[in-house]
Amino acid sequence: MIDEQQDPMTNHETPQATPNVNGETDDQQPVTAEVADAQPVEGETEQEAPPREESANTEQLQGEIQALQQKLEQETQQREAVTAQAKRLAADFENFRRRSETQKEEIKQNEKRETLSKILEIVDNFERARSQIKPTTEGEKNIHKSYQGVYKQLVEALKSLGVSKMRPEGEPFDPYYHEAMLREPSSEYAEGTVIEQLRSGYMLGDGVLRHAMVKVAAAPEPSNEAEENSQNDNEEQPA
Repeated sequence: MIDEQQDPMTNHETPQATPNVNGETDDQQPVTAEVADAQPVEGETEQEAPPREESANTEQLQGEIQALQQKLEQETQQREAVTAQAKRLAADFENFRRRSETQKEEIKQNEKRETLSKILEIVDNFERARSQIKPTTEGEKNIHKSYQGVYKQLVEALKSLGVSKMRPEGEPFDPYYHEAMLREPSSEYAEGTVIEQLRSGYMLGDGVLRHAMVKVAAAPEPSNEAEENSQNDNEEQPA
């Protein structure tokens, strides 16, 4: 009988893993520390770099924002300073304009007062002539009417400019309006009352253009009988 030879291909047995000293096969051996601590590959190192770049960019942006905020604050302060200066200049200009207008008005009023005062002297001459001249003939009366017509024109012109004549007779003396030239004892008027106007006074609006020269009443002088009675009373009194 022919011995059947084993076919090495069919009877080939799978080699068994050789156990190590601990009884474990090579497939069951744990991963060594060298494998666990293996260095990462180049691709993994490149993936960790972007967070560092983002942090640097964030810090740069924050610095730029702070710089812009500081610049904005400086610009705001400068704008406020310029605005305040502009307001002060506007206020100063307005005050200057008002002062200029006031000064112009004062100069205008002073010039007006000086001119009117000169015209009043002419009016005084007409009034003196009217009180002193008594026309008798027909020719004198015609001349009198002529210059009286001029006098009326002057008076009307003065009225149109706001000039009015004072009427102080019988009023208490007031140094704001009157200038006392004489004092005369009077039993008819109370002491300090204006008796007569010696030179006409005039008003310009609410202000005095020219003071009125007046005669003021004084206390009446005692009569001779009153003086004699007073002397007799003094003599009869015991020492």
